[in-house]
Amino acid sequence: MISSFPRIIFSSAKLAELVFFPSFCKLCSSLLEVPGERIVCFSCLEKVRPLRSSYCLCCGRFFEGEGRPHFCQNCLEKKPAFSCHRSCARYTGKLKDLILLFKYGHYKVLGKDLARFAYSALEKEEGLWWGVEAIVPIPLHPKREKKRGFNQARILARELASLKSIELLEGQLVKVKNVPPQTSLEREEREKNVRGAYEVAKRKRIKGKILLLIDDVYTTGSTLRECSAVLREAGAKEVRALTLAQA
Repeated sequence: MISSFPRIIFSSAKLAELVFFPSFCKLCSSLLEVPGERIVCFSCLEKVRPLRSSYCLCCGRFFEGEGRPHFCQNCLEKKPAFSCHRSCARYTGKLKDLILLFKYGHYKVLGKDLARFAYSALEKEEGLWWGVEAIVPIPLHPKREKKRGFNQARILARELASLKSIELLEGQLVKVKNVPPQTSLEREEREKNVRGAYEVAKRKRIKGKILLLIDDVYTTGSTLRECSAVLREAGAKEVRALTLAQA
């Protein structure tokens, strides 16, 4: 009788919330009636699944169809500054919708759900995680971050650092040039756009360490390549990268 009392209070509170302050899933518009549902229903979250496909062992670019992972021609000809990159899935469907809600809908709480998705999708990638000493989010320029209200990569990085019990290095990789967003540029313009846009604040914090860069979407890889090169030049032993999705 006593043990059921808190349950009764919780049920009554949930009922009152549904009656007076109903919330609906931002993706499918269904009523959020299950305890713990926020912004997006569990049904929509469950439809976000990792892509099981062949990929480049270095840049992580997905190949069409199945097969064993292997190096792409680009990486064989010119290896990037990062040693390996992995994405969870393609930037389509429910995953794309969630990322857009997270970044531009100002629903920061979705960052935790997306980070947990990334963790479950890539937790067995030993080549990605083994020996990593610190996690580094791709930074936004202060003006851009102030306008948006948060840095989505930092939120993802914080949650992943907590899940993996790895040090989070915030404020060590900084964006010093407020260049146009990469999404507004053609592929060939992106490399030039980010060149010289990033710096390391305190080299001693990253010197000799194996680092894992975190970002939301991988398109051409220009940002990851530039940030990795800056970190390596500043003394990082190795740089790897993880993104939620690949456009």
